[in-house]
Amino acid sequence: MSSTAGPAVTVCRDCCCGTTRKHPSADHDAQLEALREGVAGFGRVVVSQCLLACERSNVVVVSPAPAQRAAGVKPVWLARILFPRETQAVIDWVQAGGPGVVEPPLLIRAKIGERPELLTVDPC
Repeated sequence: MSSTAGPAVTVCRDCCCGTTRKHPSADHDAQLEALREGVAGFGRVVVSQCLLACERSNVVVVSPAPAQRAAGVKPVWLARILFPRETQAVIDWVQAGGPGVVEPPLLIRAKIGERPELLTVDPC
């Protein structure tokens, strides 16, 4: 499967997620490298600025492959993905097809949350 035909893994890396200031015991660089290596050939990794879910850092969003997205499958927001076992569970899920193809691994099911509500700004 080409990386563009598979799921996308969006990794928040900005003010809180991916920082040793907030999570000093997590190896953020190793996590990003593991995701890039593990997802290669199955999907793609996108590094994002703040996804407005700082209280749930490190936030990872797994978006379905284009075919599943066209069928109505929504992206899955994961909270507190901090450790190698959780990162590997995300990789395993993407390698198996991701959202809309297979259920997420048990290890990360409890970490699924809602997309944060985006604030609307009054232009006046």
